[in-house]
Amino acid sequence: MDAAAWDARYAATELLWGSAPNRFVAAEIDGLAVGRALDLACGEGRNAIHLATLGWHVVGADFSATAVERAGRLAEHAGVADRTTFVVADAVAGPLPAGPFDLVLLAYLQLPAQRRRTALHRAADLLAPGATLLVVAHDSANLTEGVGGPQDPAVLYTADDVTADLADRAELSVDAARRVHRPVPTPAGERTAVDALVRLRRRVGRG
Repeated sequence: MDAAAWDARYAATELLWGSAPNRFVAAEIDGLAVGRALDLACGEGRNAIHLATLGWHVVGADFSATAVERAGRLAEHAGVADRTTFVVADAVAGPLPAGPFDLVLLAYLQLPAQRRRTALHRAADLLAPGATLLVVAHDSANLTEGVGGPQDPAVLYTADDVTADLADRAELSVDAARRVHRPVPTPAGERTAVDALVRLRRRVGRG
């Protein structure tokens, strides 16, 4: 889907993804020193707003102008407008907000392999020494073992795919790379979605 299609999708509903942060994002940032964060493909800003409530100064970027406008309004309503900035920017094509950042988040940015690699490398370029890159996505296994999410296998990927995409980045170390499960309410009862989670850290100093 292009930006215009996402604009239409966001415009068709009041709140597409809900207001609560993603459970894995909330858990993985717990304990990190507060600093400056970038939420790439931020959508309506639920994760960026959560970070801001914890004291982070957050830039949220999305290629949907409709989502960005809504995120700004939600941040104001949450009382964190002074710690959030939302901009229209494409995670692949750029230009992206200027770094460095202490945390870069990519949550459910589902792209074909080459575009995904480009987005990951652009994200890594914006990390400060010691900073965290956190990736959460619909796992490839979700297509057959889970529920919801995109049904196109070309935009699904695994934690191993992410680490392979960034294997040439010697400055990055992998702190976590695993498959995780997320409960999802459905009309037929609770089911489980399968996600990929990767947390990397930029080393301090050389290498």
